[in-house]
Amino acid sequence: MDASDQNEILRLREEVARLQAQLEAQRVPIRSDTTSLVDNSELIEDLARYQEGLYTQQQVKKRWRKLIDEKTWNELGSDDELVQAIEARRVQRVRSGAFKRERAQQHITKAPDVLEKIMSDDSANARHRVNSIKALDALADPGPQSALPAEKFIITIDLTGDSKIKDPRDILTIDATPLKTPTAIANKSEDDWER
Repeated sequence: MDASDQNEILRLREEVARLQAQLEAQRVPIRSDTTSLVDNSELIEDLARYQEGLYTQQQVKKRWRKLIDEKTWNELGSDDELVQAIEARRVQRVRSGAFKRERAQQHITKAPDVLEKIMSDDSANARHRVNSIKALDALADPGPQSALPAEKFIITIDLTGDSKIKDPRDILTIDATPLKTPTAIANKSEDDWER
């Protein structure tokens, strides 16, 4: 190798280094397909429910099939921002009681079948059968059966006094129904305070 070949190789190395530096400067950070999913609150809610065991994988995939393909689904767990958003939503759901309510709703749907088995079981205690009939009737929610019309009264307190300009915020209106007093307390003849 003579000096001109070495100069050419050196020049090519410098050119490659310059081009690599130029490429690095122009490189756009690659965004994950899941980045836009973090902003979708409904999806985050459904993924939180999936993680809690309230939804199955098939339910979530079916609902979001237009947005999430199989490749994206497999990448969801590797997106730290998305995982943090789901975890934060799960904590919110636990604190607000939403998780508990939804879990209870899933379990209570089994109650009519259990009650029906007790009701139909001829060998079951009669009291248990009657109680299951009452519970099923309550679950069926047939509406008020023998409810008396409730007394209702309205209390209005006017705090404006003698002023000529009446401010609606100074008038309090309370819509109330009286408490029912148990007959055992209403019919008491002796005073408990004197004992």
